[in-house]
Amino acid sequence: MKVFEYKLYGEPSQFEGIDRGIRTTQFIRNSCLSLWMAQGKKPKNERIKLGRFQFHSYCKELAEKYDFCKKLGSQARQLAADRAWNSIERFYDNCKNKKPGKKGYPKFRHDVRSVEYSQAAWKLSENFKQLRITDKNGIGTLRMKGGRQLTQNDVDNIKRVRLVKKATGYFAQFTVAVPNVEHVEPTGKAIGLDVGLESFYVDSNAKSVENPRFLRKSEKKLKRLHRRVSKKKKGSSNRKKAIKKLARKHFKVSCQRKDFAMKTARCVVKSNDFVAIENLRVRNMVRNRKFAKSISDVSWRLFRTCLEYFGAKFGKTVIAVDPRNTSQRCSKCGKLPTKNKTLDIRAHNCEFCGFKTHRDHNSAIEILRLGLSTAGHAGIHAWGDSASTVLHVSATQQVGSLNQEPTVSLEKGIPRL
Repeated sequence: MKVFEYKLYGEPSQFEGIDRGIRTTQFIRNSCLSLWMAQGKKPKNERIKLGRFQFHSYCKELAEKYDFCKKLGSQARQLAADRAWNSIERFYDNCKNKKPGKKGYPKFRHDVRSVEYSQAAWKLSENFKQLRITDKNGIGTLRMKGGRQLTQNDVDNIKRVRLVKKATGYFAQFTVAVPNVEHVEPTGKAIGLDVGLESFYVDSNAKSVENPRFLRKSEKKLKRLHRRVSKKKKGSSNRKKAIKKLARKHFKVSCQRKDFAMKTARCVVKSNDFVAIENLRVRNMVRNRKFAKSISDVSWRLFRTCLEYFGAKFGKTVIAVDPRNTSQRCSKCGKLPTKNKTLDIRAHNCEFCGFKTHRDHNSAIEILRLGLSTAGHAGIHAWGDSASTVLHVSATQQVGSLNQEPTVSLEKGIPRL
């Protein structure tokens, strides 16, 4: 699957039609969720079994009852109902699999910013530069502009179109059912990454990438924009303008983070056949109020998602390991110190074997060692066979070749394998 995004240009009345479609999507999604919650409060002998198709039938009842629902179109209404069912199904799966912590009980949404259309509700012009929405919300034909030109093969494989409202305007996202795989030559290299706040990451080769700190750099301007919003009268047009400026600035920071994470992850995965990272629970880590802003700014979870994405795309192995004691244990002798190192100690000096290095470098070597021991020799032997290790799936299920000889010379700190 690939997603192509294009910015939309049109008249204000057309964008008002998109807003009506978004509000209708939110209403249908919340209505289906309300129906499910109401069934849960009834006695067991009076409950009606609900599922995806029952929600689709309920959409027809909503269209007969409300005229604004009828304007959206039948298939778009069903896609809106699918959002409610997907959240319910995710909740059931988390309960069935006994996921630790909160199970993600479905909640009503008040901030929906997109509406989806299936193949029958839109048309593209012959030059693929104009999009026409055929529902009754008055959207009509919109001009598109983007970096990649659609081809006939892409158009034939488009499954759905999503219209999204962002701080910088309205966008069309095309979901194209084409394989997202790219062949690259194996490099025969393995690497372990230790992410941090001092540096974005330090690898097992002692190379580091500087932490960009996009939020910290923009914090002064963001505070000024927040003050402007608070000083404006509520409901005034000046307040709406100030809110838009603030939203655009926040959107720019998020785009900077995503661009940096994507480019860095792509470089790491293309340069190495095996990447080991820490399985960090960022949601728990941000509870520390002293480091919450810095942890959110560095976007560790986004970086890990990008690594896994490019690992699947290029056929490389990306695996997450347990982070416990990776910054404490010596990567050379494998022993833990008698007294744990605090966060202000940035050097590793083993009291048993005398191994000295930077604390993050030692941690990166230990992460690589754990990654190799977790994936097994089968995982590292099959680098050239487009194997990709995904979390929660054993390496033997994902690696095809098991009898090749290793071609990588490991670092000094890793012979314990």
